[in-house]
Amino acid sequence: MKLKNPKNSLNDYVKYSSIAFQMIFIILLGVFAGVKLDEFLTNGKPIFTLIFSLLSVLLAIFYVIKDFIKK
Repeated sequence: MKLKNPKNSLNDYVKYSSIAFQMIFIILLGVFAGVKLDEFLTNGKPIFTLIFSLLSVLLAIFYVIKDFIKK
């Protein structure tokens, strides 16, 4: 049984952790934009927070799938 090269293992770790941070950043940016838009429009219900949260999760999943297909 052959062990993986530690350098390749580190590269995999960096690649997947950067994908995770990218997803977190996209989702937090979407939630922040939704909250600020709800505060600005004073609608009473957090409709834009919900919409922007769902769209940012979908966008983050899209980028992850695109990155996996590319590599």
